[in-house]
Amino acid sequence: MTETSKVTTATTRPKFLRKGEQTRAAILEVALELASRDGLEGLTIGLLAEKMKMSKSGVFAHFGSREDLQIEVVRLYHTHFEQEVFYPSIKEPRGLPRLEAMFARWVKQVTIEIALGCIYISGAVEYDDRPGAIRDHLVAMVQAWRDALERCIQQGIEAGHLRADVDVSQMVYEMYGLILALHHDARFLHIPGSVERAEASFRRLVDSYRPQGSDSAKAAPAATTTKNSKSAARKAA
Repeated sequence: MTETSKVTTATTRPKFLRKGEQTRAAILEVALELASRDGLEGLTIGLLAEKMKMSKSGVFAHFGSREDLQIEVVRLYHTHFEQEVFYPSIKEPRGLPRLEAMFARWVKQVTIEIALGCIYISGAVEYDDRPGAIRDHLVAMVQAWRDALERCIQQGIEAGHLRADVDVSQMVYEMYGLILALHHDARFLHIPGSVERAEASFRRLVDSYRPQGSDSAKAAPAATTTKNSKSAARKAA
């Protein structure tokens, strides 16, 4: 290899890779939209190729199989979820302020997904009894979020925001129940005021776990966070 060819290769190869990565990223975004609407099992290479105005072989060139594509879609959804919900929330102080920020942004995310659908929720229905790589990825990513919630609740206990005897797993269970109820009532039944009901239920849930005798001053930041999240959620809806 001559010096000229080395320079040519070094300057052209990154551009080729960047273009390929951009195409792959564009395919994944469209695939995520289709999967949100039709479910992961409704995602086909043919439909994706049609949407992208590409050949099936062109789409396959970026993914080894349909299952690989579905797994990448799950990963992309998880990345979006982290960017929209998790990472902004952990900027809040540890304990209850952070937990409330997590729930507020989680609610906002659900309101955005009312028109499309939630990969975690639809995926749980599709793959609850279907073992395999796709289910494994879904479970791992949902569990990662549950672990984050549990850590946050535990920090709330340590900070004195929540009672020392709080059952962390039970509280996460109840929070998940509120989100599932919100998704069901808002997306399936189209019941007005579902967001407000979810937020009111969360406030009562948190209050039930506060230490006895905790004053309203400690609760003030929580009320502000929830109020702000309500405005954001309504705007997103």
